[in-house]
Amino acid sequence: MHPNALLDLATDLLRQVLKLDQPADAVVSAFFRKHRTLGPRERHSLAETAYAVLRRRLLWAHLAQSGSGALERRLAILAWQGSDTFIRGALGPNEVAWLTQVRELDTATLPEKVRINLPDWLANALKTELGEEFPAFVAAMEASAPLDLRVNTLKAKRETVLAALKEAGIEAEPTPYSPLGLRVQGKPALQKLPLFVQGEVEVQDEGSQLLALMLGAKRGEMVVDFCAGAGGKTLALGAAMRNTGRLYAFDVSGHRLEGLKPRLARSGLSNVYPAQIAHERDERIKRLAGKIDRVLVDAPCSGLGTLRRNPDLKWRQSPKAIEELTVKQAAILDSAARLVKPGGGWSMPPAACSRARTRTLPRPSPPPIRTSSPCPRPSCWRRPRSSSQRPWCAKACCVCGRTAMPPTASLPRPGSARLEAGWGTPIFRIERDSDCFGLQSTFSCLQRERNGRFSTPVRSGGRQAVLYNRELASTPRANQGRQWIN
Repeated sequence: MHPNALLDLATDLLRQVLKLDQPADAVVSAFFRKHRTLGPRERHSLAETAYAVLRRRLLWAHLAQSGSGALERRLAILAWQGSDTFIRGALGPNEVAWLTQVRELDTATLPEKVRINLPDWLANALKTELGEEFPAFVAAMEASAPLDLRVNTLKAKRETVLAALKEAGIEAEPTPYSPLGLRVQGKPALQKLPLFVQGEVEVQDEGSQLLALMLGAKRGEMVVDFCAGAGGKTLALGAAMRNTGRLYAFDVSGHRLEGLKPRLARSGLSNVYPAQIAHERDERIKRLAGKIDRVLVDAPCSGLGTLRRNPDLKWRQSPKAIEELTVKQAAILDSAARLVKPGGGWSMPPAACSRARTRTLPRPSPPPIRTSSPCPRPSCWRRPRSSSQRPWCAKACCVCGRTAMPPTASLPRPGSARLEAGWGTPIFRIERDSDCFGLQSTFSCLQRERNGRFSTPVRSGGRQAVLYNRELASTPRANQGRQWIN
C-alpha cells in the first residue's frame, strides 16, 4: 500500500478511536472488518499506532500543537509504529522538518502533567497510593503488555511446547512466576500453529494464570467461575481439576460465553458447564447455595489494572463510574460467598483491581465453619423484618456467622407474641450440608419419625432439605402425624 494511503487510514482510525465512546479494541476490530484488503503488516502498524497515541495521549497532543494540518494526522506521524522510512515517504518537506525538530526535544523538561499521561483524578489517587513508586508505575504503564501463553497440562508439558515454539521460529521463555506460562517475544500470529489449533496452549496473562492456581481447585470438586467471561480462567481451572468434577462458568453476557465454546472444544475438557445468568441472584445461583467447594469471583472492575493492554480505559473511566462499580462488586461477592459450602473456599482476584481505590470494598461473610457451641448473642438469631435482609439461615448466624444452633429449640405456637414480633430462637437444625434455606411462613412438619427424631421436609424455592427438631418428640401434638406452623 502506498504510504500516503496508509497514513490516511491511520488518521481515520485515530479519529474514530479518540471519540472514546467505545472500547478501543472494538473500534479497531470494526475498522479492520471494513478494510479487509489490509495485510498483516498494515494492520499491525495501524493498530499499534492507535494504541501508542492512547498510551501517551497528552504528550503527543502537546507536541502536535506546533505542527499544521489535521490533529489526528499529526498524532499519527508522531506516534507511528511502523517503518520510519515508510512513513517519511508520505510526508512533505515541512512535515519532515517538523518531525525532526520534535524528536530532538527533551521530554524531561516538559510539564509533569504532559509526561505522566494520566487524567488528574487518577494521577492524584495513584500518587497518594504509590508514593515514590509512582514514576516507575507510570513508565511501566506506557509500555505494551507482553504476550503470555498458558500450557494446557491435559495435553502437553511446558518443556515440549517451548521446544515446539522454537522449531516454529518463535522466541519464548518460561514466565517468572506461573509454572504453566510461556512469554513470547513480539506478537507473532499463533492462530494457525498446530499447538494452538490442537489446544495445547491458550493465550492468557500470567496474572490470570496465577489467580486460577491460587484457588487450588482439585479433582472431583464442584467449582464455580462466577464471572467467567470468555472463559480463560475457567479453562485453567478445568485443567487443574484434571477434567473431573463439575465446573460451572457463569456470566450475565451470553455473547462473552459464546467465545468460550471454541476454546472449550480445543481444550478437551468435558467437565465445564457454561450458563448465562440474569443477575447475581439468579435462580441457578440459589439452587447451588452451600454446595460448592470453591468459587472464583473475577468481579467487573474499572480495568485500570490492565492499562498496558487497554490504555483507552484511563480516558474512558471516571470516579463516579468506579464508585458505582464498588456497589456492584459488593453485591456479586455477597452472592458468590453463599455458594460456598462449610469448609469451602472462595477467591476474589486482587490483581485485577486498580491501586487507585475510592473506598474500601465490603467483603462478604466468610464461608461458615461449624462449631459445637451456640452463638452467645441471642439477637443474632432474629428473623429479618424485610425480604431485602439476609434470610434467617438455619446453618449460619445472620450477623456474626456462627453456625451452631442453640442446644434446645422450642417451637413457637402460631399466633404467639414471639412469632408475631418476628424473631425467636431457631426452630430447626440442618443435619446435612445442603442449601441454606430461609424459613418461610408455612412449614409442613412431623410427617414421619426416624431414629427417635421427627424429620421434616421443608420446601423453599423448589428445593427440599430434611430438618430435625428433637423437642417435638416430647410435645403432645407430635403424635398427630402432621402439624402446620403459620
